[in-house]
Amino acid sequence: MNEPAHRPKKRWEMPDTYVILFGVLLFAFLLTYLLPSGSFERETVDGVERVVPGTFSFTEAGNVGLMDFFYAIQMGMVESADIIFMVLFTGGAFEIIERSGALRGGIHRAVSLTQGKEFWMIASICTIFALGGAVGAVANAVIAFVVIGIIIARTLKLDPIVAVAITFGANFAGFNVGFINPYTLGIAQDIADLPLFSGLLLRIIVFVLILSVTIFYIWRYTKRILKDPSKSLMNVYEEEETEGLEAPFTRRHKAMLCFIGAGLIFFVYGSIQLGWTINHMAAFFVFLGLSCGVIAGMHYNTIALTFLQGIQKLAYGALVVGLARAIIVMLEEGTVLDTIVYGLAVPLETMPPVLAALGMFGANGVLNFLVNSGSGQAMIAMPMLVPLADMVGVTRQVAVQAFQFGDGLTNIIFPTSGILMASLAVAGVPWTTWARWVFPLFCIWTGIAVVTLTIGVLIGWGPF
Repeated sequence: MNEPAHRPKKRWEMPDTYVILFGVLLFAFLLTYLLPSGSFERETVDGVERVVPGTFSFTEAGNVGLMDFFYAIQMGMVESADIIFMVLFTGGAFEIIERSGALRGGIHRAVSLTQGKEFWMIASICTIFALGGAVGAVANAVIAFVVIGIIIARTLKLDPIVAVAITFGANFAGFNVGFINPYTLGIAQDIADLPLFSGLLLRIIVFVLILSVTIFYIWRYTKRILKDPSKSLMNVYEEEETEGLEAPFTRRHKAMLCFIGAGLIFFVYGSIQLGWTINHMAAFFVFLGLSCGVIAGMHYNTIALTFLQGIQKLAYGALVVGLARAIIVMLEEGTVLDTIVYGLAVPLETMPPVLAALGMFGANGVLNFLVNSGSGQAMIAMPMLVPLADMVGVTRQVAVQAFQFGDGLTNIIFPTSGILMASLAVAGVPWTTWARWVFPLFCIWTGIAVVTLTIGVLIGWGPF
């Protein structure tokens, strides 16, 4: 009698990003049954809603059922529609620009001029994006610039991780400190009754330190791939993916790049000075894509099909943003989000100053998983951190920086960050691969944050 053949065991695979987020959503659903419902009172000051400290109270449990679990997914997509469509339209626009060959030709020309000096090219790009994050000029807008990082990575025959690192990663290296960022530091200091952008000197020192560490971390990985492509965590761009990079750089290409450059400058101006929302940014990329198609001399049918093909390439990643948002929807529907915030704040009241400051940092990091908006998190956290800081002997300047670190650092790794997931979608990098690459850098940033906050408490860092 023949023995039954043994089935080969399947090798364990890292879960897909959608599987991970679905699991987190399921955990959030369970929390609505395990945690008591509660809420803070809120007040509107100058048109902005803020939490009123000391007003937390338990409420009746929210009625969350099985259908609400799936309803949260739909509402997450709806509430994230602005970011989702910005990602899709960005993909459509840059697909047209890609097909024209203008961006590839221009970047190839720049790379050829810096051949043998790749470190300085990487360092310069990282510095530009870090400064953009530090002053609040490039935050949500960084999604659009990831495509430029992709072209640079292709030209240097690197991988998509480098493309995200030198744009999105560098941007949030600056955002961590945001020494003159009006959307995080400005709002937090206003709530804390501190002079606007005070504490500038220490923040600039920390900015330079974090940026330097980030540049050398990215360069260490880049240099390893340049020497041996097999060391990449992803496949480096193959020859067929870099075809056309050495195509003729025509006058039409130059005209298109001038138009794109002027357009992107106006894009940043609109996001800062004109108060553009994500919807304005999405509309801009429809305009940019169609205009570039006309400048490139494409047939109108070709423009339409190329735009749709670009959208199709980013559909997988764009919908991840909505699934991440569904987690917050679930916690809000179950009325346990404020309970979690209250639970994070209470233990800090009995801690010594240094530990309290570090606890504020950790609590804001957890809060950023739930409220992934710098200005939104400031409105929730700072009204509670200010009286708490006064009570435990921590200066308000330290409390503000604890909020900034908690908000900024975790943006590069939390899958609930819409900007992270959108940037990864544009580059085609799985979140699991990115998390593996960026985790050591995240730990280094965290160490710098801990040392900075400890020094801040010890020197009584005030508004100077």
